[in-house]
Amino acid sequence: MTRPYHSPRRAREAAETRRDILRAATDLFSAKGYARVTVADIAKEAGVAPPTVYASAGSKSEILHRIIGESIARTDAATVVEAVRRADSLAAALTLVAHGTRLGNENSRQVVEIIFAALPVHEDGELLWRQSTTPYRQALTAIAETLRDKGFLAADVSHTTDVLWFCFGFNAWRTLVKECGWTWDDSERWLARQAATILAG
Repeated sequence: MTRPYHSPRRAREAAETRRDILRAATDLFSAKGYARVTVADIAKEAGVAPPTVYASAGSKSEILHRIIGESIARTDAATVVEAVRRADSLAAALTLVAHGTRLGNENSRQVVEIIFAALPVHEDGELLWRQSTTPYRQALTAIAETLRDKGFLAADVSHTTDVLWFCFGFNAWRTLVKECGWTWDDSERWLARQAATILAG
């Protein structure tokens, strides 16, 4: 019986090729919009042949899902949840949530804009939105549970999660920063105050 051959160098080169493809696709989706980009465009930008794109990263839709998945993996939601567990007041906890979600949205702003541009034209916009928002809302649910367990809130977890999503979800940050031209700092402070006012009331 022979062992399957494994080449570390080949595996490393394959990973680098996949990274190049995803980076090229991200830049193209951002510049031209998801609908106007083809696999051939991605291949040309990455310096590979179209079959290599399919073999390494999949179809255009699969590439977008990979980009979103990697962006989610880079978001440090667990650190925000842990910081909230150590907060000594509702206002302090929400200040931490505002800062943590600000960093996540600011660092992922290119991918967030790609998502919003792709939703109307994607093959399965509902699936795309679920992939993009479910981990985010799960983290906010963990924060809502922590706020309840610490005695900061009497409201039920589902209601609190909805308020946190309204105040700190994608749309809140996009509205203030992208559409209204606010700075990230001003948006962070204002959203923290609004969330505290809503939940305390």
